[in-house]
Amino acid sequence: MILSPYLPYAFALLIAVPFLILFRHFVFSFIKLKNQELKMITVKGASGQRIHAYERLTLYLERLKPANLVTKFDPNLAVYEFLFLTEKTINEEFDYNASQQLYLPKNTWSNIVTSKNNVIHLLHKTYDSISNDATLQDFKTVFLMNYVNGEDYISQTLEDLRRENLIIN
Repeated sequence: MILSPYLPYAFALLIAVPFLILFRHFVFSFIKLKNQELKMITVKGASGQRIHAYERLTLYLERLKPANLVTKFDPNLAVYEFLFLTEKTINEEFDYNASQQLYLPKNTWSNIVTSKNNVIHLLHKTYDSISNDATLQDFKTVFLMNYVNGEDYISQTLEDLRRENLIIN
């Protein structure tokens, strides 16, 4: 018998091959499941970042409302000091939140930029329209009245943010 010395090896090979096939199938299935899990985590993370961006920009827009701006800073400031500090605060907070534009549609980000620019323009327009001897309280009153009598672009932008956030979620 020529095959007798190889018989134990053939038997071991016959038993090992199905186990190797099953092991290979298990490894590939495990890798496939881990890849799916990583994709789900990535999508969930991006969704979380998008929600965080909407939260931060909603807070920014709330702080940008003139009713909230006039309560900032010392009431004994000169009008030009208040104007300077308010504009500086608006721009610093805008710069801080600028990275959030990655998670928003272009149109929404454009509306936020427009809202910021409109508030700054309204500040300067109000400053130019008051007399040189006007007090800070007079300036704040005129500023609020100009905003109330104009278009409420901040509330419109906030409403757009809420609507988009509902669509995404």
